[in-house]
Parts: sequence; structure tokens; C-alpha cells
Amino acid sequence: MNIAKMMKQAQQMQADMQRAQESLSRMTVEASVAGGKVTATATGAGDVLGIKIDPAVVDPSDVGLLEDLVLSAVQQALAQGRERAAAEMSKVTGGLGLPGGFGL
Repeated sequence: MNIAKMMKQAQQMQADMQRAQESLSRMTVEASVAGGKVTATATGAGDVLGIKIDPAVVDPSDVGLLEDLVLSAVQQALAQGRERAAAEMSKVTGGLGLPGGFGL
């Protein structure tokens, strides 16, 4: 086992992971619910950037529905971001079987 070679590979993987994390923070995903009435936008790093709500779904007598729609859109956007992050990180780790979120 060549320790110097392993260290060089580990340093390269760390640099690749840093680049992937930076890329994920710039990548955006969008999820819509209720036929596009509520849309959430997030980064691949899990930051929610914005929420758009069609005035047609704003019913003062049913705030609970709007809350549920917003929550659903945000959850879907974050899930899409996590999926894309996992795909990007698996490219970097080369299927080494590292735990999810390793290096994030």
C-alpha cells in the first residue's frame, strides 16, 4: 500500500468535493404543487431561495390549506436538491460507499 499515493488521492477527492459543494450552492431546483399555484425554489445546498403563491389560492378562511401547500412545495424542492447533491457527491466519491452528506 502506497501511503503517499493514498494521501494524494484523498487530497484530490477533498478538492473535488469542495468544487461540488460550491456548484451545489449555485444550482437551483424548483418544485410546484397544486398545479403550479405554489412554487418553492431552493439551492442544491438546501437553502430556500423563494416562494411564489398564486393569489387564487389565498383564501383567508382556509389558511391551513395554504400552509400545507407551501410546506409541500418546500419539502419537494429540498428533496430534489438533496437528490441532486447526492448524485453530484457520488460522482466525486466514485462509489466508495461513503455515508450520505460526507464532506457536506
